[in-house]
Amino acid sequence: MMARSPEPTGWHGTTVVGIRKNGQVAVAGDGQVTHGQTVIKGSAKKLRRIRTGGRDVICGFAGSTADAFTLLERLDAKLEANPGQLARAAVELAKDWRTDKYLRNLEAMLIVTDGEELLLVTGSGDVLEPEHGIAAIGSGGPYALAAARAMITGHEDAETIARRALEIAAEICVYTNTELTVETVGEPE
Repeated sequence: MMARSPEPTGWHGTTVVGIRKNGQVAVAGDGQVTHGQTVIKGSAKKLRRIRTGGRDVICGFAGSTADAFTLLERLDAKLEANPGQLARAAVELAKDWRTDKYLRNLEAMLIVTDGEELLLVTGSGDVLEPEHGIAAIGSGGPYALAAARAMITGHEDAETIARRALEIAAEICVYTNTELTVETVGEPE
């Protein structure tokens, strides 16, 4: 009997990277969305800016788009309940995500930043502040992470590193393209 190859697992094709360096945080995402082996869209926007408590929070997401939007709405509510406290809002979101029967099934990951903190939020209840001020998620995340780590000690600013890391990931990962969206918060020192 011949083994059957698994069905495509659905929507793929996201790479998002967040870089904190010298007082600035840049979050960049590619634009490619695929289903199985087919590119569905090449110019998707995988970043959102939430204005809360007089501050901007940038959110990048990977995974199911509908699931990510659900999580972004929940994060927005948590930020309203905890103004100026990104880490607390992220922890509250992660707790709900892990314990709520409906949210537990959501398949997405988030990178969030307010310019001071850079956090990775997962459905397994993790809220992580990444080492070296670099977070990356999605299909090309490991490639973008490696590229950014190689560049972080150079003279480039956070935005330049984020852009170049995604370009390098796009050269390696077939689920990543070079249609980039970049959001920054904070001013470089």
